[in-house]
Formats: sequence, C-alpha cells, structure tokens
Amino acid sequence: MSVDSRPSSDIRSGEDISPASFHPDLVWRDQVVGNRPGDRVIRVARHKHFYGSGQGKLMTRPGATEPRDGAGRAWLRAKRFLLGRPLPTSQEASERLTKVKALAVLSSDALSSVAYATEAAMRVLILGGVAALSLTLPISVVTALLLVVVATSYQQTIHAYPSGGGSYIVARENLGVVPGLIAAASLLVGYVLTVAVSVAAGVYALVSAFPALEVYSMQLALGSVALVTLLNLRGARESGTIFAVPTYVFVLSILGLIGYGLFRLATGGIPYEAGDPGPTAGIEPLSWFLVLSAFAKGCSAMTGTEAISNAVPAFQAPESRNARVTLGWMAGLLAVMFIGISFLVTQIGLVPNVDEQQTVLSELTRLIVGDGWYFYLVQFSTVLILVLAANTCYAGFPWLLKVMARDRYAPSWFGMRGDRLVFSVGILVLALLSCLLLVLFGGSVERLLPLYAIGVFTAFTLSQAGMVLHWLRGEGPNRGRRAVVNGIGAVATGIVTLVIGVTKFEDGAWMVIVVVPVIVALLLLVHYHYESVARQLDQEEGVAAKGTPPIVMVPVSGLNLVTRQAVAFAHDISPKVVAVHVAPDEGEADRIRAKWQETMADVPLVIIESPYRVVIPPLLAYVDALRERHPDDNLLVMLPEFVPNHWWEQLLHNQTALRLKGSLLFRKGIVVSSFPYHLKD
Repeated sequence: MSVDSRPSSDIRSGEDISPASFHPDLVWRDQVVGNRPGDRVIRVARHKHFYGSGQGKLMTRPGATEPRDGAGRAWLRAKRFLLGRPLPTSQEASERLTKVKALAVLSSDALSSVAYATEAAMRVLILGGVAALSLTLPISVVTALLLVVVATSYQQTIHAYPSGGGSYIVARENLGVVPGLIAAASLLVGYVLTVAVSVAAGVYALVSAFPALEVYSMQLALGSVALVTLLNLRGARESGTIFAVPTYVFVLSILGLIGYGLFRLATGGIPYEAGDPGPTAGIEPLSWFLVLSAFAKGCSAMTGTEAISNAVPAFQAPESRNARVTLGWMAGLLAVMFIGISFLVTQIGLVPNVDEQQTVLSELTRLIVGDGWYFYLVQFSTVLILVLAANTCYAGFPWLLKVMARDRYAPSWFGMRGDRLVFSVGILVLALLSCLLLVLFGGSVERLLPLYAIGVFTAFTLSQAGMVLHWLRGEGPNRGRRAVVNGIGAVATGIVTLVIGVTKFEDGAWMVIVVVPVIVALLLLVHYHYESVARQLDQEEGVAAKGTPPIVMVPVSGLNLVTRQAVAFAHDISPKVVAVHVAPDEGEADRIRAKWQETMADVPLVIIESPYRVVIPPLLAYVDALRERHPDDNLLVMLPEFVPNHWWEQLLHNQTALRLKGSLLFRKGIVVSSFPYHLKD
C-alpha cells in the first residue's frame, strides 16, 4: 500500500456517495489497478482544509479560514500587518504574563498615578492658602497606609479566588447578585475613566515640556487611545513586552529623581522662589471638609490596585502566587514614589503653577536636575507611562466582561477571544467609550478627576466586605486574622467612598452615582433575557417530524433563470409549491400571468396588486394568510437572489430579498431559506 498526500482535487473519486465518502476524517481511498496482474495500488488523500484528529473530529488548516475574494484577502493582509498572524488556542498558555511583564501591563495605571496624585491634593489645599500645602505630606502618608491595607486585602482575595473576577466575583458570591453587579458596574465605569484620565494626564505632561503642542491636545489624546488599543489587540504577551520598557524607565527615573532630591536637601537644600499662587489661593477656610476633599483627590493614586485580582488567569503558573507577588511589588513601589514626591514638594515649599501649563512633577524635576537630559527623560517617561497606564484597563475591562458574560450578565460576545487570544470586543468597546469621554470633557484632567475614584472605591468596599463574610463562613486556619484585615480594608475604603461622594458630588461625582444604577439595571435585563432563552431551549419536549412536506412559498420578481431554478429546487423539497409576485398595477399583473402560463403553468402563481408600489408588506401579509389557512403545515419561504462578484455591485441592486429576510426573521413559525445565484464575472 502506498500513501499519496496530494489534495483531494487530484483524486478522481468525487462521484462516490457511499457512506464511506462521509468519513469524519474526510479521507478518500482510491484503488488503482495497473496493467499487470497483481498490480494494485491504494491511494489515500486528505482534504486540503482539514485533517483528522481521531475520534471523529476534524481540525481546520489555516487556509480553511482565509477569504477567497480579493477584498477579503486585502483586508486579511492589512489585519495581519497591524495585529499579526492568528494564534491557535493551543498557544494560550504561552501568551500568559510573567511577573515582570504583568507589573508593566497590570500596574502601570497605579504606578503612573504618582505623576498627578500629589498635584491633585495640592490644588485643593491651595484653596485654604499657601500654608495649607504643608498638609500634602500627611495626606500622602495616610493614603499610602490605606494603599497597603487595600493591597494586603486584595492579596487575600487572590488567594481565595484564583480564577479572577476580583470585586465582582467576591461581592456576588458573598453579598448577593445586586452588590456584585454594583461592584462590576463601578469597576467598568472606573476603567473607562482611568483610560480617559491617564491619556489626558499624559498629554498634559507632554504639553508641559512642549507648550506649542497645546493646540493639538485632543488629537494627541485620541491618537494615544488608538495606539494603545492597537497594541492590546496584538495580544497580552506582545503588549507586555512593548509596555515593559517605558514602565520601568519611568519607575527608575522617578526613584532616581527622589534619591537625588533627598541628597540635595541633605547637602544644602534646593533653592526655590514661589510665584503668584493665583486668585484662588486662600479663598476658603482651612476646614475638615477641605482637607477631606484633598484626601479624596489624593486617593486617585490607588486606582488600578484591583486590576491584578481581576486578571489572575492572565499570569503564568502558579497564577495565584505570581499575582500576589506582583501586587506586593506594585504597592511597595507606588507607596515609595508617592510619599517621596510629596516629601520633596513639601520640603521645597513648591506651589502649583497657577495657569496649569506645567505639572507639579515637571516643576519639581526642573528644580532638582535643571533643564538637562534627565529632565526630558522624566518628562518623556511620564508621558509614556501615563498614556500606557490605560493598558491596565485594557487588561481588566475585557477580563471582567468575560467573567460577567460567563455568568450571563453581559452579552455573550464579550466572552469570545479574537485572533490574537485577547477579548477583542471588550478592548474595542473600552476604546470607544474612552474617546467619547475625552471629547465630552475636552481632555481636561481637572474635569475628569472628580468622576474618577468613587466607582473604584465603591468596588473596593464591596469586595472587602464580601471577603469578611467569606472568611467568617469558611473553614481553615487564620480565618479570624484574615477577616480582620479585610474588615479594616472595608471600613477604610467605605469611609473614603463616602468622603469622595460628599466632597466631589457637585464637581461631577453625581454622574457616576447615577450611571452605576443604570448599568446595573441593564445587566439585570441582559441576565433575564439569557435565563428566559435558556429555560425555553433546555426543555426536554419530544420532537417528531410531521411526516408531511412543507408548503414552499417562492417570491418572484419576474420570470427569469433564477426564478425557474428556485422553483425547480422548491419542487425537489416539496410538491406543495406556490410562487408569489407583487405587481404595482393591473397591466404588469396581466403580463407576468400570461408569460407564466406559457412556461410554468404547472406551478401555481399568486399575483398581489400593490397600488402603493410597496413590496415587502404585501408579501408579509400573504405569509400571515398562509399560516392562518394552513396552521398545521410547515411553511418554508425560499428567496431567490443573485449574488454579484464584487462588493460594490451590491449597491446597484435594491436588496429586496435581504430586506424580506430581515422582516421574516421576526415571524413565528416561518422557515426562511435563500436560493443564491452567483453571477458570472
């Protein structure tokens, strides 16, 4: 026996319709007899698009999924140029993140917040006068302590829920469905706002170094979102590789700046002469409300802390341990950089720039290192980390929606992976919503920040409260200690949530408070729909064939080749065939009837006169009439349609069949079939 691996088109066995020809491995065997006795060869061919994997399963080859028309191939080439070649599911494990890459991908949001968190608190404190800026460091220390508590709490969450989902899973399983959905909606809003704020802050930092670019701020912001979106669509591992360099450059440059700043303070100080604090300085009394407002702004440094717990499955094995270690690295670096910057600012006595054309970090860097290369290194790395900080959300947002889609609270297409093993739909939705926010708020960091933290801290609070119940209800050692840690986190983040809600309500936080319940209601409606569908489809009712052929209705526009072939095919299905034509006037009705009688008199033709020249409504009315007249018969509507060779040729036809197909989709008890006729080129 010899084996021939040529494609099946080379094997002349196309007329074999025996059961063997439907072999699940799509293997053809031909027996070839030679000229001499005993000269017998068996040739085996496998289909060019499939190969058998055993047990009746087929595996597709790459060529089976590629388009065959010119426009489709051009789109495929462009897509592969931008995103790369598709990745098979078997490579999913190799696409997971190491701890080093995960710190860049999942922590860039939190780490980048040191570029604006100190300034955000200072711009509130200045309202109470220049002397109030001395509270910047105490507020930063309290925020850093809160960060440690929250990070420790989330490490316990990762240990208890290694499958990911973070606040949503914890709150839903321990507090109930509605609290879980509130946590999910809050995080979704927070992710969208994080992208908008991060990109806006990155553009702000760039404009601080190059003021001439201010007129292009919006274009730069939208372009940055598009760039980060494209990189994320290329896959988690590849985006992690790209984002790792600017993340670590930023971290090292900030740590170097802090170290050199401390050295200069210890060896003689840093000269600084404060300018005009602006007309808003000292316009309010230094009250607890003002201090709490500054604290609420400073807490923006903690956003992004939950992203690691949401995306635990994205880590390499052991996933849970690697995620906890990465979260510890992130919290430690963030606390050191945040307190370090706040300490330097307080010791120097720096006052925020009145016209907001230069960030506090930019001014601090210039004071410490001057206008040399290190200043531009810090500025460029800050711009990159702020823009790429949005990448944390591109990891968390799709993962959260994927988990919710699994639980039937989000549309199912959020749970589908794209060509590069990422959740492409979630990535694209996040990009669109973020661009919309940037346009609506003019790319202003100050206008976006009040909306920023309340959603995230709501999710923090619900997650920590859920973890307390998780430990109290469970079994095992150290349950009490762990419950205390999460309890402290729940109380602390709950207080911060109330502070943010009260102090920033009029500045825009009310929008988040209104939007979250609306999103929760939509999620519940989605779940109700999926549950209703599941109840109807999961019924184990007996299904038996009616035993009678269906009535086949063929709408015809005239008597042509497509009509004749469609009617002939309908007769192959059933002897009960009726053709229907809609005529705008009596004259056309008579002409089509006479021509029909000459060539197809054996097929009933129903002509409907439509004096208002509409086609679809009369056909739908006739379908309803057939259903009423024959309630016990199956009704099949076969739609003849011709298919042009080029996409642009579709624009030259009225697409009646397509519109009728869409209308019949919502008619119960109707089976719709297309009879396509492909035109020659």
